[in-house]
Amino acid sequence: MATPETRGYRAAAIFLRSIFGTVTRKDWHGAENLPTDSGFIAVSNHVSYADPITLAHYLYNNGHPPRFLAKSSLFEAPVLGRALYGLDQIPVFRGTARAKDSVDKGIEVLRRGDCIAMFPEGTLTRDPDLWPMVARPGAARMALDSGVPIIPVAQWGAHRLLAPYGKVPKPFPPKRITVVAGPPIDFTDLADQGRDAETLRTATDRITSTLTAMLADIRGEDAPAEPWDMRKGGRRSGGGA
Repeated sequence: MATPETRGYRAAAIFLRSIFGTVTRKDWHGAENLPTDSGFIAVSNHVSYADPITLAHYLYNNGHPPRFLAKSSLFEAPVLGRALYGLDQIPVFRGTARAKDSVDKGIEVLRRGDCIAMFPEGTLTRDPDLWPMVARPGAARMALDSGVPIIPVAQWGAHRLLAPYGKVPKPFPPKRITVVAGPPIDFTDLADQGRDAETLRTATDRITSTLTAMLADIRGEDAPAEPWDMRKGGRRSGGGA
C-alpha cells in the first residue's frame, strides 16, 4: 500500500498545481497505463528544467505522488535540502561509496507501493533537436532488481515554458504540455538474467527506444535512427548531428 502524503508534500503539490494550472494547458493521455496495484517507475525524456514539475503534475493529478532521484548536492542546500527530505525525495551520490544508497532507498519506496519518477538520461538531452539521448542504466537496474513495472512517460512542451538550460520562464501565453503514459516496458526476457553490463544496456536501450518512438508520435516527426551519445558528442553510431 502506498505511503500517505506528508503535509509538506500536499502543500507543495497544491501550490505548484495552482501555478501550473495557470501557465500551462494540459494535453494528457494514457493514465490508464499507470498501475494501481503496485509501485512503479515512471521514466521520461528530459529537455527542460521544468520537466520534473510537468511530470510530477501529471503523475500527482492521476493519483500517484512521485518521488524523484536528485543529485545529492541539492540536499546539502540549507533550505532546499530540508524541503527535499521533507518531501521524501531521494538523494543520488554519484561516484561515491554511497552510490548504492539511492538504489536501496528507491527499492524501498517501490516495495511500499509508491511511484518513483526518473529521467534515465541523467541530465538534459544534448541532442540538438531535443530527442532522447543514450541513457544511464540506473532506471533499468532498479526495475529489474525490484520487479516493479517501468512505465514510459513521454512529454513535450516544457521547453517552451522554460528553454533548455534557461533560467527565466515564459509563462504567458500558457503553454500546451503534452504528456503521454504508455504500457509497461516488457522486461520478462531479462528478469532471470544477471545484472551484467550487456543485460543492463539491453534494458536501457529498450527504455530509450520506447520513449523516442512515443515522442516521435507526439511531435509528428521522424526520430533519428540512433540516439545522441553525450560521451562521444554525437550519435552513438558515430554519425554526428
